[in-house]
This record gives sequence, C-alpha cells and structure tokens, in this order.
Amino acid sequence: MITCYLRYVIDPDKLAEFKHYGQLWIPLVEKFGGIHHGYFLPHEGANTLAYALFSFDSLAAYEDYRAKAALDADCQAAMAYYEKTKCYLSFERSFMKPIFKGH
Repeated sequence: MITCYLRYVIDPDKLAEFKHYGQLWIPLVEKFGGIHHGYFLPHEGANTLAYALFSFDSLAAYEDYRAKAALDADCQAAMAYYEKTKCYLSFERSFMKPIFKGH
C-alpha cells in the first residue's frame, strides 16, 4: 500500500471553495479504487496550509487512477472548479508507505 500525501498552500479567503474542492475529490478517488483519508483544513496555527491523504494498493494502481481520472468527466469538472476558483496556490505531492499496528 502507498499513501499519497498532499500539502496545499491555500488562499485563506477561499477556504469554503477549497473545502468544496476537497469534497468533490473524495468520492472520485474512491471511484477508482483508492481509500480517501480526508482533507485536513486549517484550524489552529497557519491558515494557509491544508492537507489530503489517500491510499492505493500500489504505485501502479495510483498511476492507473491518474490515467483514468484524466479522461473522467467528473474529474474534469472538479479540475474546472479549481480553475474557476483558484482555491489553492500550490501543492506538493509525496508518497509514503504506512505502517500499521502489528506490521
């Protein structure tokens, strides 16, 4: 299993738009076989950082998701929403291997 860790720099004046953007993507990741662990919005501390985590069985499964998502109308609509709102300024993507109790 691999977990994609996304660190966003967001516009704090567009927090509602970013929340909606995240709500669009959670079911889309799941539609293509991923497990979404949620978006994490600022609460205390820096108000310009947000995070998202989701997992796939393998990096190959993630790459398959990316290929299918690029052609999917709902994913294209979610990206169009981002283009319209510019609810984040930048993001970084990292891949992690989770360790669970007993492994």
